[in-house]
Amino acid sequence: MTETIDLIRRYYAAFNAGEWETMLSLLTDDVAHDINQGGREVGMDAFRAFLARMDRSYAEQLRDIVVMAAPDGARASAEFVVHGTYKATDEGLPPATGQRYVLPAGAFFDIRGGRIARVSNFYNLADWLQQVGA
Repeated sequence: MTETIDLIRRYYAAFNAGEWETMLSLLTDDVAHDINQGGREVGMDAFRAFLARMDRSYAEQLRDIVVMAAPDGARASAEFVVHGTYKATDEGLPPATGQRYVLPAGAFFDIRGGRIARVSNFYNLADWLQQVGA
């Protein structure tokens, strides 16, 4: 359990530092990524492309991160608050004009072999849309 909590904390520390390669090194090659109110993407290439899209359109910092893990360390969850700026229009979403937002969010994880095998992210899309003026 302790190792899993540390793994998730390192994952979010890398996110907040913009260290994408460090984040990727914490994932399994066949990582499953469930995008909020979207589909599932599988594999390192898909996750790398997702990070590139996020980096282009958003500047985010996660604060007040709380990590929890199952006693055997096989699953974990995190709750946090996203503080962000919508800096470039993301496909299918409203135009970006540098809008700022603060949004509670959470994620669930499967852990395999000391790495993250699944990330499922959740937040209130309607709340985000309202904050960016949609």
